[in-house]
Amino acid sequence: MLKIGDFSRLSQVSIETLRHYDALGLLKPAEVDKFTGYRYYAYAQLGRLNRILALKDLGFSLEQIAPVLEGELSAEQLRGMLKLKRAEIEQRIDAEQDRLTRIEARLRQIELETKMPNYEVVIKKVESMRVAAVRAIIPAYKDQAPLWSELYQTLGQHAAQFAGPCITVYHDEDYKERDVDVEACQPMRGAVPVAGRVTARELAGATMASVIHHGPYLTIHEAYNALNRWIDANGYQIVGSAREVNLQPPAEAGLQTDPNCVTEIQFPVEKA
Repeated sequence: MLKIGDFSRLSQVSIETLRHYDALGLLKPAEVDKFTGYRYYAYAQLGRLNRILALKDLGFSLEQIAPVLEGELSAEQLRGMLKLKRAEIEQRIDAEQDRLTRIEARLRQIELETKMPNYEVVIKKVESMRVAAVRAIIPAYKDQAPLWSELYQTLGQHAAQFAGPCITVYHDEDYKERDVDVEACQPMRGAVPVAGRVTARELAGATMASVIHHGPYLTIHEAYNALNRWIDANGYQIVGSAREVNLQPPAEAGLQTDPNCVTEIQFPVEKA
């Protein structure tokens, strides 16, 4: 028999851990002195301890290990647990690989610009939402004011409940100087009034590459350029229409020079 300290040194497992395994019923001492309370272990128990350590190294929790030790799981059940653990690890590896790609892209960007970037890009999940919308071909991006006036004039005639900041959707695949396909959207809660060109529709959810632009609309192209560079450098591709979430609109509708505007730009993306 080995005292717990000797068993600890031989197995290279701390005394505290051995006591924890004892409390959980995973590895009971072979003998406990009824007068002193000293724990004693047998050499043969090293095999059971090694199995605990091996399963723990595979990523199993102590709660998952217990039924394996007692033979309560069939080979098929154990195989299923291992396959699930493999899938979890592969998912973590993929996530870490994505993070490594973003780090490498950031390093390249800093090396090229010799400074910290002005824009931080994040990947986020955006849920689908019910919106009231007006879509039209307008002369240029700056000529959106009539669309918003038309939308809010209709909504103002009803007891409409807004569910968040307004969103501009740009349906053209590329930047255009003229004849821009634009949709003015207002997320809604409850019934959506429909009249004239104002329609009710579901704005689809998506995985978005997102960046925040704080400043006038006149300089928003800088944020778009940064976002496009990031998407390309990090191995993503754009799979839908660009959106602008108007977190803090200009003081006057259509004003292009308000420095206090806050706009979130979103591109639906997927890994290339």
